[in-house]
Amino acid sequence: MRFDLTDLRLFCDVVEAGSITRGAERSALALAAASTRIRAMEQSLGAALLTRSRQGVSPTPAGQLLLKHARSLLEQSARMQDELSAIAESGAGEVRVLANTNALTEFLPEALSSFLADHPQVSVDLEERLSDEIVGLVAEGAADLGIVAGTVDVGALETYPFRTDRFVVVTAPDHPLAQNLRASFGEVLDYDLVGLDRASSLQRFLAARAAREGKRLRLRVQLRSFDAVCRLVECGVGVGVVPETTAARAVCTMKLAIVALTDDWAVRELKICARSLDDLRPVARQLVDSLRTA
Repeated sequence: MRFDLTDLRLFCDVVEAGSITRGAERSALALAAASTRIRAMEQSLGAALLTRSRQGVSPTPAGQLLLKHARSLLEQSARMQDELSAIAESGAGEVRVLANTNALTEFLPEALSSFLADHPQVSVDLEERLSDEIVGLVAEGAADLGIVAGTVDVGALETYPFRTDRFVVVTAPDHPLAQNLRASFGEVLDYDLVGLDRASSLQRFLAARAAREGKRLRLRVQLRSFDAVCRLVECGVGVGVVPETTAARAVCTMKLAIVALTDDWAVRELKICARSLDDLRPVARQLVDSLRTA
């Protein structure tokens, strides 16, 4: 039984993505090559590693055991590279970071650009996820760091403050909601919405909140960025739920009204989470320090 690091990384990517196709994309492999590698792993082991269905793939008991050891080996490999790089004084390395929509779009671009400018040999693998998904993946060792909403239960993970923001509603100036300074999410759900792509962690979060209200999101259009949401809101297509920082920036160039959300979850205390700061590889610890002080 011989599995190389490419095999192990591919297997982790496939399980985390729930699909061989998406896993192959994350590993930068052609689908045919990825499928061949997975089959070769199963043949070498003499047991199925994945359960395949129309909905995607999931690990078998053997696959779950391999996933555990694969993550450990990949982490050890990354740590070895970082330590050797430190000896060579190159500072090279890669950090895998998972972040929710708010952190990813509003705060990380500037914070990461500063860090990467100061560390030219470092790369960051950044992926958007829901906060509760991030906690689980960081705890399992699938990522070095996570940036999550402060309301999520992080279990035994260590946390550090990152940023504070809140979600607000943006509307066209003549929209009925624009007459109010404050509104509940339940009231907002009575109107058409402009939202983010369905794959967005925020959009999935808002859909879940709507279900708790016994309603559904009346989405007229879904876009790829908060700025695009604001532009269509200005045109009267619907209302949007965006970070307050986005809204404050948008009103400088667009005709919009901002309505505060009264729901407790609208206030977002963002936190950095990790299994243990002391156990992080040097390059990951450097990133944490940079994010906390940026």
